[in-house]
Amino acid sequence: MEHKSFYSQISENKWKSYALFGAVLALVFILGFFFAYLMDAGPLGMFAVAAFAIVYSLGGYYYSDKIVLAATGARPVRKEEYPHLFHTAEGLAIAAGIPAPKLYIIDDASPNAFATGRDPKNSVIAVTSGLVALMDRQEIEGVLAHEMSHIQNYDIRFATLVVVLIGMIGIMSNIFMRYFFWFGGGRGGGERKGGGGAFILIIGILFMVLAPIAAQLVRLAISRKREFLADASAAKLTRNPDGLASALEKLGKNKQPLKSASDSTAPLFIVNPFAGKLAGLFSTHPPIEERVKALRAM
Repeated sequence: MEHKSFYSQISENKWKSYALFGAVLALVFILGFFFAYLMDAGPLGMFAVAAFAIVYSLGGYYYSDKIVLAATGARPVRKEEYPHLFHTAEGLAIAAGIPAPKLYIIDDASPNAFATGRDPKNSVIAVTSGLVALMDRQEIEGVLAHEMSHIQNYDIRFATLVVVLIGMIGIMSNIFMRYFFWFGGGRGGGERKGGGGAFILIIGILFMVLAPIAAQLVRLAISRKREFLADASAAKLTRNPDGLASALEKLGKNKQPLKSASDSTAPLFIVNPFAGKLAGLFSTHPPIEERVKALRAM
């Protein structure tokens, strides 16, 4: 039953990823088509929009990890800089039966970590310099094992695509509003210009309203159960639940927010990067106390 549940989770995450990819493609195409129509772009413009939608969506899929890494200010780790991180990650990857992920560091005193990528063959684990400084070896092993579990069960693909989708909503909102204020919503004449201007303003306002709501839905879409599942999988991987439990306790005491974190990237991290802010009922992350209790009971 346990193996069935595990593989069902992987299958579910894969299908959700495909659905999100299709949603990005459809959304960009519809918005671009509408935009080209208002600008009197003609058939060539419509073709350009279709091409842009495909390229944007494929780019968002294949480069989603790079987008997230750039957004969080992460940089590649040199093996001579943090040799114990490499040795620990390589050992865990062998135990998990997946390729060793690339390692990145975020130069920030706030302790935290996340995983991103398309699949286990194209995956990254990023940790903050604050986490490396705060944790002992067993605690770092627990944190890396937690992130390795997200990679193993394809949580990373779903979570990273959601981040890109939310970011795109914000970009589209900004484009619509700027276009309306600078060009009045269309360069066609007469009735179409006035109607188009009013309509594009409504769309822009809707996107501005929907962007934060969508960011909130991201937190709900990435289920709290996945964090518990990753904790349990990490404990199995290391055979030492106390390591991750101790790490979570230290993370729970942190009061320093992560500067490079945003509403859209927050669900990726092992704990809430805002250090107590925006937590509670609508947080993606379960309370740290509950996670520690579950680990201590193993």
